[in-house]
Amino acid sequence: MTINTPLMMGAVAYAPKVVTIWEGFKEYFRRHGFEFDYILYSNYERQVEAQFDGSIALAWNSPLAWVRAERMARARGHSLQTVAMRDSDCDLTSVLVTRADAPIATLAELAGKTVGFGAIDSPQARLIPLDHLRRNGLLAGRDFTARRFDVLGGKHGDHIGGERDAALALMAGEIDAAWMIDGNHMAFSREGVLPAGASRILARTEAFDHCNFTVSPGAPSAAIGRFTALLLAMRWDDPAVRPLLELEGLKAWLPGRSSGYDALVRAVDDERFYDAEGNIIASDYQY
Repeated sequence: MTINTPLMMGAVAYAPKVVTIWEGFKEYFRRHGFEFDYILYSNYERQVEAQFDGSIALAWNSPLAWVRAERMARARGHSLQTVAMRDSDCDLTSVLVTRADAPIATLAELAGKTVGFGAIDSPQARLIPLDHLRRNGLLAGRDFTARRFDVLGGKHGDHIGGERDAALALMAGEIDAAWMIDGNHMAFSREGVLPAGASRILARTEAFDHCNFTVSPGAPSAAIGRFTALLLAMRWDDPAVRPLLELEGLKAWLPGRSSGYDALVRAVDDERFYDAEGNIIASDYQY
């Protein structure tokens, strides 16, 4: 990589604002004398695969994409590094919501009921919730009926469409409970999707982490170091930077960590989503 060759990053185009976000970051890095560019992918599966063909030096990965990339790297004799994540990516939880008037007080009382989930590839609204229920003795298809609200497959739940559809179905009486990430639960309450006093939280998952910047095998270490230093130097009180942070949903960048994905790793194995080498084995997954 020469001084004029940009560091290439991959990101998934889950919404139109993604272009605005990364164009803004590109300009921020350029102001600091660092050449940076990005490639947008329609789904995380293509993006992860691009980390192993030399197309991109790093990727803004979902937690599920991190799990797949880490498995693919290990199978090839590499180890992956995550260099940064948002403050809003750390220690999140998902909640299981019921209608306030529902005669369901415990998880055991979900027996024979219908539970709503987000998209097939949503860590927060399907995979981690299934892991939580499984660890509490409840299996989909045996103890309860699972109804998926599949929206935008391949985006790994970065949109909120499936979770919103599940919340609407809950209020319409079509399902008995619905899973959603805690932040969306609060947003749906503010929006009136879940009217005030009409719902309550039945259960909450263990804490988990969300997105991270994953470095591709063989990426130029000096450029990655410069990228990371500039990223971590972004400040909320900088008027030129704050709009970008607001769009990307954070107040500060933090050093990356990989310790918050245990529940998702369990779920990926138990739901047979990826195998140990990172191959996609979920038979009904379309992206």
